[in-house]
Amino acid sequence: MSACGVIAGAGLALSAAALSAQQGPLKDFDAYVARGVRDWRIPGLAIAVVKDDSVVFIKGYGVRELGKPEPVTVHTRFGVMSTTKAFTAMLLAMLADSGKVGWDDPVTKYLPTFQLADPWVTRELTLRDLVTHRVGFPDPGYLWYADSLSFDQIVRRLRLVPAASSLRSHFAYNNVAYAMAGEIAGRAAHSSWAELMRTRIYQPLGMTESYPDERSMRAAGVTDVTSPHDIFNDTVKVITAPGPLVDPIAPAGAMFSSVTDMARWVRYLLDSTRVGGRRLVSAANAAELFSPQQVVGDDEFYPTARLTHPHFQAYGMGWFLEDYRGEFVAFHTGSIDGRTAIIGLMPDRRLGVAIFTNLDHSELRHALMYTVFDRYLGPAAVAHDWSAEMRQMYGAFRDSAAARNRAQVAKRITGTQATLPLDRYAGTYSDSLFGTATVRYDAGHLSVAIGLLQGDLEQWQYDVFRVHWRQSFGDPDYVAFTLNPDGTVGELRFRDGPQHYRKAP
Repeated sequence: MSACGVIAGAGLALSAAALSAQQGPLKDFDAYVARGVRDWRIPGLAIAVVKDDSVVFIKGYGVRELGKPEPVTVHTRFGVMSTTKAFTAMLLAMLADSGKVGWDDPVTKYLPTFQLADPWVTRELTLRDLVTHRVGFPDPGYLWYADSLSFDQIVRRLRLVPAASSLRSHFAYNNVAYAMAGEIAGRAAHSSWAELMRTRIYQPLGMTESYPDERSMRAAGVTDVTSPHDIFNDTVKVITAPGPLVDPIAPAGAMFSSVTDMARWVRYLLDSTRVGGRRLVSAANAAELFSPQQVVGDDEFYPTARLTHPHFQAYGMGWFLEDYRGEFVAFHTGSIDGRTAIIGLMPDRRLGVAIFTNLDHSELRHALMYTVFDRYLGPAAVAHDWSAEMRQMYGAFRDSAAARNRAQVAKRITGTQATLPLDRYAGTYSDSLFGTATVRYDAGHLSVAIGLLQGDLEQWQYDVFRVHWRQSFGDPDYVAFTLNPDGTVGELRFRDGPQHYRKAP
């Protein structure tokens, strides 16, 4: 596995402080990262560590795509994914400074046609609610994931999404809410979210290797980009996505960048949102971003808390918040099929880290973040090898999930047949919220198309079918057909999701 050395000639050349760090707090850290990349079977990783105003460590490891020689360098683009949310929140803070938005303004002030299922929630929902994940329902991923709906179409369907809790009573991660926040930022500035990203953040910070979404990056002809990977049957494989997955909700997670540019972003945040001594956001609105806005329960926080034992877990605006060894920590992860990221800050120590990988949910990211924190905090009462400890914990999670899956498969009633001839299940199924599912019959087999996804149906038991998605990622899903009283097929339902569709006559 090849590796690229530290950065040179990009405006972030390693200083005397960086060399000192590698002889002090970060001594042998390079070897620790390299070992972690091997242990976690990560094809490629890039990492930057910032202390005070210096980039004290920055390096790329491995390759952009398994089986190909091109190395990951500090200029290789990775998906920033949900760490994009901090950028969207920062834009809103900038606009709040100029009075173009207010954190507690109602959403309908900027999106007059916006509606949710409850008219009271529609009226009371604020911009602050959007960026703190407390709108009353979790992310309706079925509206954007591998689908071709426009932003306006997604928002129009939100009125059909049922509430899961009352407004502001519960943290429920919601990407669509962040997409709305980004849209509001663009409208309030008489611009667009993407253009604001370029003019208000990328240009002042000198982030020349960053793009607001995948389409703009591809249009610019960028080829130094990592390919996504996942593990199938204990083998790491390249996966293909049916188009830019996150672009429909870009402000929630569509950004692409290099670790070089993200080091600039971390420096800016650790310098109280200053660039060259000039503050881009007022102290008051910068503080709002890192102030606990919503308590996050154990079920919504990261499993790493089982090992690090924080005393509080909260969400700010674009940041998860916790304490670690008596220090305030702000961090956010990013994950979408085949790529992983984390940005972690210890503001009072002016210490930060940015980590990107091209392997799905590669939790070495957490291990390296806490390792960096430990290196600068000094020895703990109990020494930790976070990579080893977290690999054991996440390995146990995987084993438990595999055991549950085997138990589910063992419950299958074998030898059953579908109630009707297979061609009778073919047709168009639709729902006002979930859209359209098209079931086709060809040469004795059924297939289904939903949005950009296509899958083959395997009869599982009775009228339950297992869906094998043709895209090379994701576990199989299970769908069930239900019959009308007259014996015709009436509905298609997902076993483990809310999606359901009525068959057209």
